[in-house]
Amino acid sequence: MTTTPARHPYLDHPGPIAFAHRGGAANGLENTTAQFRRAVEAGYRYIETDVHATADGKLVAFHDATLDRVTDARGRIADLYWKDVRHARVAGVEPVPLFEELLEAFPEVRWNVDVKAESALHPLLNLIGRTRSWHRVCVGSFSESRVARAQRLAGPRLATSYGTGGVLGLRLRSWRLPAALRGSAVAAQVPESQSGVPVVDHRFLRAAHARGLQVHVWTVNDAQRMHRLLDLGVDGIMTDRIDTLRAVLLERGAWA
Repeated sequence: MTTTPARHPYLDHPGPIAFAHRGGAANGLENTTAQFRRAVEAGYRYIETDVHATADGKLVAFHDATLDRVTDARGRIADLYWKDVRHARVAGVEPVPLFEELLEAFPEVRWNVDVKAESALHPLLNLIGRTRSWHRVCVGSFSESRVARAQRLAGPRLATSYGTGGVLGLRLRSWRLPAALRGSAVAAQVPESQSGVPVVDHRFLRAAHARGLQVHVWTVNDAQRMHRLLDLGVDGIMTDRIDTLRAVLLERGAWA
């Protein structure tokens, strides 16, 4: 028997959800307070980001395991203390933010958080509980076991998206193949295709919606592809190009 999860308050939004991926990574200032502010000023209320924990347990909004690619500093975040990470500058100009500061700075924003390392999971759940932000945060990870641990620790008050195993199970179900689907996710957050195999189509959407799951697609930067996915009926799109997605939704009368 299929059970349909109750709608989580995180999903309370009229029409398709526009996610600013890393705040809008197209201009090179991904996961910075300045870029998040640009997205908010453009009207975005859902922002995707990533978290890592420093050696002293500080939770930073940052995608990579190391500082090397996007900052003027080097080293693995897990090996560094916050007093060192705080001096790194994204693109040489913007500091790496603490996720707690972002929750405080943007009280109306809902955050889609990719937990990039196991060491970040407990600090994130503790922070969400301490700030009473259960309605504002959806937790995801490529690691199925990490998502399962988050659900086990926090219960139904925490919104989560499927990990890779859940997405695979949903894809198999959409083809009418047997597959176990466990956990209490509120969304499947997926690419359009994986290794040349389409993921998002009418069958996938039908299977997800039958279970009460929304489908959010990442990372879509082309207007034509955005229109195609919205025509299919996806529930949300994550983009690096926040101006493009906003224009598409405005054109369709779907910008909320």
